[in-house]
Amino acid sequence: MLRDITIGQYVPGESVIHRLDPRTKILLTLIFIISLFIITRFSGYIIAAAFLFTVIYLSRIPARYIIKGLRGIIIILLITVLINMFMTPGRVLWSFLFLKVTYEGLTQAAFMGLRLVFLIVGTSILTLTTPPIIMTDGIEYLLKPLRPIGVPAHELAMMMTIALRFIPTLMEETDKIMKAQMARGADFESGNVLNRARNMVPLLVPLFINAFRRADELAIAMEARCYRGGEGRTRLHELIYNRNDYLAYVFATVMVGLFIWNRYWVW
Repeated sequence: MLRDITIGQYVPGESVIHRLDPRTKILLTLIFIISLFIITRFSGYIIAAAFLFTVIYLSRIPARYIIKGLRGIIIILLITVLINMFMTPGRVLWSFLFLKVTYEGLTQAAFMGLRLVFLIVGTSILTLTTPPIIMTDGIEYLLKPLRPIGVPAHELAMMMTIALRFIPTLMEETDKIMKAQMARGADFESGNVLNRARNMVPLLVPLFINAFRRADELAIAMEARCYRGGEGRTRLHELIYNRNDYLAYVFATVMVGLFIWNRYWVW
């Protein structure tokens, strides 16, 4: 399951989505995430699905690769669905002891589950089509207006990008440690929740040690290359909008317009 997590990974390519300016992709991802909270009926998700399928098709990333990434959040998805299904009051459809399933609970569970899936897929496309260095440049540029009030734009962008970049590395490291511990007799899959949590201790200790070691090695490597932060730093490739970026903003405007139309004028 850990190897199925695709957030933070980059898939090289020459598609239209890959060539978009990182600022465009970051802003459009934010707009898409905010738009998901505008949706109040299931027909809105049909519009969101149509836009997502269009972007996935243009990115030329295999759909099965993106779907595979959802396996990594299956537990979070199940918890979200179950909480909404059993904790939402309304017309009771089924009950057993203190558990009650209501019509409103089923509707809310499906609604929240779809929102979570769309959220993960939308943000995955950003990281799958944007190299970490380009992502850093885009985030830094977008945070520049906050510099006058003391926001360290470059440092924040670098931290966010490194964190995203190291998610798949840490997942791979976790998988290796789990297999090594299981070869020594460790059991991570049986027992109750407390036993499983206790069994995770032999996994977390080497994982944290390796994470700190990697962070230390990265800092030494950056210092060895005379890295001194964003002040006075120049770039080999400056960010420039092209025609496809403006078309992408038009695409996003149409998407938001359809979401608003669906929310206020469709019954």
